[in-house]
Amino acid sequence: MITHAMQDYLKCIYELQELGEPAITSTLASWLNISPGSATSMVKKLSERELLDYKPYEGFKLTGKGREIAVKVVRNHRLIELFLTRVLDVPWDRVHNEAHQLEHAMSDYVAERIANLLGEPRTDPHGSPIPDRNGLVGLYELRKLSTIDAGQSVIVTRLDDEDPDLLRYVGDLGLYPETAVEVLGREPFGGAIHLRINGVERTLGVQAAEHIWIR
Repeated sequence: MITHAMQDYLKCIYELQELGEPAITSTLASWLNISPGSATSMVKKLSERELLDYKPYEGFKLTGKGREIAVKVVRNHRLIELFLTRVLDVPWDRVHNEAHQLEHAMSDYVAERIANLLGEPRTDPHGSPIPDRNGLVGLYELRKLSTIDAGQSVIVTRLDDEDPDLLRYVGDLGLYPETAVEVLGREPFGGAIHLRINGVERTLGVQAAEHIWIR
């Protein structure tokens, strides 16, 4: 039996691979806010069930079976987020936790009904791609806003959605998916980043910029 906890791990590993983050237990533990030991224990269980290819001290990746489970949960989660924002007018900083409660219970039938109602959407409210019914997804080569040098213009593509405070903060700055941003300058030694957003000059901390993905 694949438990909800196992599904959560598989979804997280899918998202790590999606963003090009290191697929290692320390990164997984950080994302899930758990101890490295707990992450390692679950990774071994998933490997035993042939849901992960795992090599100690090297990392892991989803098997075909593991990806199939992860994609279903990811699709459900992101469809629910979009449904909540677009149909029920739930603020974008609240939908992640709400969707997390519902993603495991939603049937394929309801998922398809929601997808049809929303016009077969490609992204959720935070810009994350929604896999289609066949598990296919369009991906961009993404970089973190924190890595962009002064003088470059970029497009905000997606934002990490786990922290409601962060989403409210960047929303107040106008940093939504598909927003054009010009990097005006950077303070030295990891200081603030100066941006032009919708014609207005703004200042953003590097810590926040670590959670904003651009192309």
